[in-house]
Order: sequence, then structure tokens, then C-alpha cells
Amino acid sequence: MRAEIARAARRVVVKVGTSLLSGGGPGLDEGYVRRLVEALALERRAGREVALVTSGAIGAGLAPLGLSSRPRSLRHLQAAAAVGQVSIINAYEREFRRHGLAVGQVLLTRDGVEHRGRYLNARNTLVTLMEEGAVPVVNENDTVSVDEIRFGDNDTLAALVTKLVDADVMIILTDVEGLCTSDPRAGEAEVVAEVADITPEIERCASGAGSALGSGGMVTKIEAARMATSAGAGMFLVNGADPGAVNRVLAGEGGGTFFRPRKDPMEARKFWIAFASARSGAVRVNEGARRAIVERGTSLLPVGVLGTSGGFAKGDTVGILDEQGREFARGISYYDSGEVERIRGRRTGDLAEVLGADYCEDEVVHRDNLVLL
Repeated sequence: MRAEIARAARRVVVKVGTSLLSGGGPGLDEGYVRRLVEALALERRAGREVALVTSGAIGAGLAPLGLSSRPRSLRHLQAAAAVGQVSIINAYEREFRRHGLAVGQVLLTRDGVEHRGRYLNARNTLVTLMEEGAVPVVNENDTVSVDEIRFGDNDTLAALVTKLVDADVMIILTDVEGLCTSDPRAGEAEVVAEVADITPEIERCASGAGSALGSGGMVTKIEAARMATSAGAGMFLVNGADPGAVNRVLAGEGGGTFFRPRKDPMEARKFWIAFASARSGAVRVNEGARRAIVERGTSLLPVGVLGTSGGFAKGDTVGILDEQGREFARGISYYDSGEVERIRGRRTGDLAEVLGADYCEDEVVHRDNLVLL
């Protein structure tokens, strides 16, 4: 399956991390950028559409600002990103131009996609760039991002872009050989060649640490794999020290770890609910409601609600938690948190009397607006 999916891919998202772009130190390794662009240009000549999700803005801005290590303060991180983003896009534009390819810079923040309309606008821009023969170069807009609106790392951003453009394959270039059975820095570890499902055992394989300059680690790559495969794309996690790994993967060769796409990918709106929209609060439900939602695909009714946490408004995306507080689903609430508290545990026939003029729907979350995680 791995080789067939790779060779058949017509639209590809490639993500490259800070440690590779920097060569392990501050600044930008322009030789690496040149080799990476050569690899991507080769795929464009072969007829594939390619989008590049790049990290490295903060790392590239350190040396020009006289900084020897990644700063801690937000204002210094944003200043480094502002300087580094210029270096990175100039380097990519210069190298892609050598191959006759145009570049389109796309800077995103989470609040730029959590609204459905802006999400679709981002999709339209990215797809149009690819259809017109340009290479979108995507990064988080670190110059304005704060914790509340950050994706958290570019692995997550790359998975979101994969769904936005309906890519067939996502390739993460990293500084390890793939997903290993244990932390490879702590001793001998075996590379997991293929992952059919992201189980708790697979999650335990994640070591969690990233490089000194980057923000991601294996945990974020597992989450990115969950997102990409839910979108129906295959994901490859490979050592990108040699950017030619992209070409080997797409030729059906190479090592690393392959995550199989889901046979029943989420449709676009439910993917947005699960992964792109901001979660405002949560609703905790009893075991009967959990089983009805998971096993029978029902809506969430007030009678199954035990309580709420965090304030949320009508139309907000909420987490749906089991009795132990574990999130197993996510959906859009018809009611605000105060109203849910008033009707929790109530049967449908009681709602009009309890809510009066505020009564609008029988469900707290309708199944059409609900997705299992």
C-alpha cells in the first residue's frame, strides 16, 4: 500500500523542520534550502503539485539580531521571526526561480482558520496557487501569534494544509529516522515501518522532545499523523538530512514510517470541527450518552448531559467528555453553557417549559455537527 499511494500521489504537502533548515545552529543553511528546492522542483516537473510548510523563521532571525540561542520572551521571539521570515522567503524565492517556479508566501494563525469563512478563503488561496503552477510556502505567522492563536507547531499546521488542499500525501522531513519503538537517544530503538491505526501503544512510542531551536517533537508528529490520515492522506515521517528523501518516498522507496490513510476520511466540515475550529468549553456526558453517540451515531440530548466546563456561546465548538473527563468527540452546540446547565438531565419534552423563548432545538449537539475523535 505504501508504494502505491506514494507513486499515485498528484498533490503533496512537504513539511521541513527548523533543525534541518538551520543545520543544527542559528541561521539558515542555504545549501540545504537549495537541495530541498531541487527535490521539490523535480516533483513539479514530474507533474505533481507541491506545497511546502516551512519552519525556521525564528532560527533564521537569531544571527542577524546577534542572538546565539532561541529567546524566551514573546517579544524577542516575534522580533526574530520578523527578521527570519524575510531571509527564508527570499531564499526560497531565489532557489525556486532558478527552476522557473513562482512562490506564494502564505502566513497563517489559528484564528485565521477557526472561522469557517476564513478557513475556506485560505483553502481557495492555496489551491489556486497550486493550480496556477506556483509553490505555496506556508508558515505560521510568528510575528503576531500568541499562545491563544498559535497552532503550536508546524507539524499540526502541515496536517491542516494537507486537508485544506486535499493532498494525497504529506511528508514530514525530520532529524530522526522515523517513529521508533523508544527514544533513539536513550539507546537502541527500532523504526516502526508502517502504522495502520494510531493506538495508545503507538502514542507511547512518541518521545516528546524536539530540538533546541524547534518547537515540535514526536508527540506533535503523531497528532499530525492523526489529522492527515483522518483527512484521507497517507503520511510519511522520514529523515530529511538529505532532501532527496522526498523523491525516494514518492518513487515508492525509502525508509521512515508510513501512516496509512483512513478508509473513511472525514468530510471537510467535520474535519474543521475536529481540528481547525477553536474549542471553547466542554460538556460531560453519562455512559449511556457516550455509547449512543459512539455506537449508534446519535445526537447529544440534554438527558445525557452531566455538566459543563468553561464558558461557551451558542454556535461554539465544544468538547464532549465521558464520565472520566476524557474527550471522545467534538461538536457545535445549539445552546450556551448557561442554558445547557439549565436543561442538563432533562427530557426533550421539558425543554420548552424550562427555556421558554430560548428554546430552539431538541439537541445540545446534533449528529450532523458532531465528530468522533
